[in-house]
Amino acid sequence: MELECVDVIKEMEMNVILGQSHFIKTVEDIYEVLVSSVPGIKFGVAFCEASGDRLVRYDGTDERCTELAIENARSINTGHFFIIVLDGTFPINVLPRVKQVQEVCGIFCATANPVQVIVAVNSGGRGVLGVIDGSPTLGIEGEKDRTWRKQFLRDIGYKR
Repeated sequence: MELECVDVIKEMEMNVILGQSHFIKTVEDIYEVLVSSVPGIKFGVAFCEASGDRLVRYDGTDERCTELAIENARSINTGHFFIIVLDGTFPINVLPRVKQVQEVCGIFCATANPVQVIVAVNSGGRGVLGVIDGSPTLGIEGEKDRTWRKQFLRDIGYKR
């Protein structure tokens, strides 16, 4: 078995959701969940089939996000993998609904950080082992950090 580390390509302000799914219907169901969750959402989704024609299936509301989703799906190139590229929307706004899509088996990450996908390759195919999402911690938050965190969440509307 060989291991590959594949960089996810995205623009700095974009978020991605990486996951595993099991059926060709994935793209349409994720599309429907996203457009019904956030009015005017800008996204692209791509899904790698693991059998049959083994195509990258895709859809989206934004050309750049869709292009990036396809590019990443092709470079990661593992069966039953999907990627959602979001522009102007935080994953927290859509993740609960994405997790409820019947075909979704699991989520590897949801992030705006630079992310890498660890891919295992053997004679049977390719599979995602996990992701590297962000940098290691530098310490433990102090009282000033806690105060900032709590205020930040209120400033951006996630807490009252």
